Amino acid sequence: MATYVLVHGSYQGGWIWQPVGQLLTSAGHRVYRPTLEGSAERRRHLRADLSLADYGAELADLLFFEDLQDAILVGTSIGGMVVAQAAEQVPERIRRLIFIDALLPLPGESVPEINSRPPHDLAKHTYGVDPQLIFAEVLTELREWAIARYTPQPIRPTDEPVDLRAFWSRTWQVDVLRCRRSSAPPEAHQRRTAERLGGSYAELDAGHYPMLPHPSEIADYLLLRT
Repeated sequence: MATYVLVHGSYQGGWIWQPVGQLLTSAGHRVYRPTLEGSAERRRHLRADLSLADYGAELADLLFFEDLQDAILVGTSIGGMVVAQAAEQVPERIRRLIFIDALLPLPGESVPEINSRPPHDLAKHTYGVDPQLIFAEVLTELREWAIARYTPQPIRPTDEPVDLRAFWSRTWQVDVLRCRRSSAPPEAHQRRTAERLGGSYAELDAGHYPMLPHPSEIADYLLLRT
């Protein structure tokens, strides 16, 4: 039995991993789907000084307090940064890191720089987009379910320059899965992640939120890496 920790990205919560999580559980594995502070059911916990370091610390705490060992951490979108931030704190608890259409900045890089967009105004605390657009690939009945659970993304954990020197200095077992229909993060960024970490690289014909329209493909990909 493997232990998977599935980490969400912007505008999401642990809810977005429900279909994949159910498939992994049915295959006999243990699954955790944490929701990060300030998102989804934890949206009322939003605070102005919330940072990527806070995200990483709470994920590392989950692994410690749940006594997780040989965990497979899976991060999508900004969840990739969160996984890296947590991994450098509790490397002894991690078996494998899997990045699905994920961001993984080098020290000093920021998401606006990687995705070629202007930074958001930190004074606003959160940013958002039309959920109809970001969930356009999802089937109609599931799309309405996802839209109802959409929440704006805290800005500071996403936009501030990242310091992951401890992460990049270590050796990890890594897999990178890029979604071809997604323009951000760019292909070059994701290939760089795989190359620098000596990991595998693959692509899926999907948009940036593949865990909803393609749960079976994502679950199969993860199950091959137990």
